[in-house]
Amino acid sequence: MTEQTAAGTVIVVGGGIIGIACAHYLSDAGFQVTVIERNTIAGACSHANCGFIVPSHVLPLTEPAALKTALKSLFTPRAPFRVRPQWDLSFWKWMWQFGRRCTHKQMLAAAPALKSMLDLSLQEYRRLLEQEDLACEWRDAGLLYVFQTERGLDEYRQIDRLLTEHFGVAAREIPGETLPAFDPALKPGLAGAFHYTCDASLKPDLLAAAWTTRLRERGVQFQEACELTGVTHAGGKITQLETSQGELQADAVVFATGAWSPLLAEQLGCAIPILPGKGYSVTMAAPDPSPRYPMLFPEHKVGVCPFENRFRLGSMMEFTGYDTTIPEYRIQQLRDSAKPYLVTPSTETEYERWYGWRPMTWDSLPIIGRVPRLNNAWLAAGHNMLGMSMAPATGKLIAQLVSSETPDLDPMPYAPDRFE
Repeated sequence: MTEQTAAGTVIVVGGGIIGIACAHYLSDAGFQVTVIERNTIAGACSHANCGFIVPSHVLPLTEPAALKTALKSLFTPRAPFRVRPQWDLSFWKWMWQFGRRCTHKQMLAAAPALKSMLDLSLQEYRRLLEQEDLACEWRDAGLLYVFQTERGLDEYRQIDRLLTEHFGVAAREIPGETLPAFDPALKPGLAGAFHYTCDASLKPDLLAAAWTTRLRERGVQFQEACELTGVTHAGGKITQLETSQGELQADAVVFATGAWSPLLAEQLGCAIPILPGKGYSVTMAAPDPSPRYPMLFPEHKVGVCPFENRFRLGSMMEFTGYDTTIPEYRIQQLRDSAKPYLVTPSTETEYERWYGWRPMTWDSLPIIGRVPRLNNAWLAAGHNMLGMSMAPATGKLIAQLVSSETPDLDPMPYAPDRFE
């Protein structure tokens, strides 16, 4: 325990949106917080994702159709959902565990824990925006699921019915003939859409910059280009972190290391079954007309993100390891996927091509809680495709657990020891 605060000191390893959220709530709880980041703050998976805040996304990736889609992708290199075989035992163990959970029963069993996180996060986002003045192009327009074909629309009606009946998440169905009036950016002749008014959106890089600025003003320290190189522990506690900027000590350590977390498993002495699920985006000048609403095109698996002066297409899920390339065909695939839906599907002026590794767990639930054999170490990782949506709830839960307070959420579904 230090003399600087009654609560003590905490190092947060990882400066993505999850690390930033953990720093916020730990600082609120009275801790002196330092965030260390191997590159730049919010420069990886938190930088140029779609920015959807989606309480509607209560169903896990382990849906019954996911296994068939994954197997089919083995023979379809350009599939939006792509699995590339790897000669790694942990990869096949992950795939086996994922596959055995792709049942209707398992899907419904995992969904309540996701819903709890998503609902609390939306509540916290609204509070944060009011209290912290985070300028991030927040929009309460909801999220529009648009379908090109009647078959796709009919299949999704079953999902929408399930969401309504089991979880109280309801959407408004919009007939295809009225879609151009609802959003003039949409082409005539589409089958229809579902509008989830409970959802919201923001610009991820603006949120990270504004939030980091507020935290610096409150005394949170951020150390960029500070790579973790080793963890020393004794007597069931971390005693020291070795970094590229020297040795660091704190009363507690939170590892918010995203897709890199499995590389720490041996040093932390626990299983961290996360695979990097690679996604892409391309950010360009806004088209004319630009969509009024954030959108998903489920049949082509692409997301559309209209910002004030920008326009982003994002999608793909590739299990290809820690691959850092951005293939030209993936960017073109994003552009082509929007063509059946939008009057002006893209523009020539590009501002950024991006990839990010989503931290995917085999049960679709994040890993939040104390490291099993280390009393002062905590994990906040494995948020799959919902890191932006779950960040505030994760930060709040971590702060409550580190402070030994009664948490707002039942922490058991997210506990790291579920993999022991």
